Amino acid sequence: MAAALEKRDFLRVTDLDRNELLELVERAAEWKLLGRDGPKPLAHRTIGLVFEKASTRTRVSFEVASYQLGGNAMMLSPRDTQLGRGEPIRDTARVLSRYLDCLVVRTFGHEKIEEMARWAGVPVVNALTDASHPCQVLADLLTITERFGADALARGGLTVAWIGDGNNMANSWLEACALLGFDLRLACPEGYDPDPALVARCAGKARVVRTPREAAEGAHVVNTDVWASMGQEAEAAERQRVFKDFIVDAALMARARKNAIVLHCLPAHRGEEITEEVLEGAQSAVFDEAENRLHAQKALLEMLLSPR
Repeated sequence: MAAALEKRDFLRVTDLDRNELLELVERAAEWKLLGRDGPKPLAHRTIGLVFEKASTRTRVSFEVASYQLGGNAMMLSPRDTQLGRGEPIRDTARVLSRYLDCLVVRTFGHEKIEEMARWAGVPVVNALTDASHPCQVLADLLTITERFGADALARGGLTVAWIGDGNNMANSWLEACALLGFDLRLACPEGYDPDPALVARCAGKARVVRTPREAAEGAHVVNTDVWASMGQEAEAAERQRVFKDFIVDAALMARARKNAIVLHCLPAHRGEEITEEVLEGAQSAVFDEAENRLHAQKALLEMLLSPR
């Protein structure tokens, strides 16, 4: 079913402009209030979830979002398609575009999703690649507005700390910084920095530092992730050695603002990148953040498939 609208993909946060990003977060908040009984802009639409990586939050939130918007979602793992047996991405993309209204893709190399988007005739959404995780950042931004006010992203003055690996999440935070202009401090060990081109794109609003204490000082948001992501299991022991001081604990949170919140995209390794005390503490917004994947993705699917 060819899309009636001009095809638009969401592979990175910067596929939006500043106003679109702010409007998307605002609409996500509206969808949260509407709940499951809101309008059905995806009636008779089917979303394909093309996942090469395991998933809990991403898969479930997209399936539920599709259903609550009046549509349907179909899970397609490598064993469910010929991609797992070597069919070219360009062939799969063109075939699936004849059946489906949107492709939500979770894969390893970012070049794979770019090729999928190049050949697909319907919108392609990045549900995670090694380079970027834009849907997670949409949920994170929604969580920030819930804690600091609906205009928190637009009015300026916000400071976000990233503690740990300069990974796909760090890159997506940099893209959000480039659009919204908040202060972003990324504490990363040497050799584990995020994409330097993305740091430069932030025009001085983002900087890489070498100690978590410097990043967290006076921050509104303290954000972290696992030390070894999927596909990095062979590096786990070395990463535990390198990242041993990059822990979000009570002492680090004492350096942030008193009303600071903690974010983590989950799953968390308690006692490694974050302590049990902080993850389960009063400043943790982690499970609100996880829920907000659903609402942010409802707003995203609506924008791509049935804009108001």
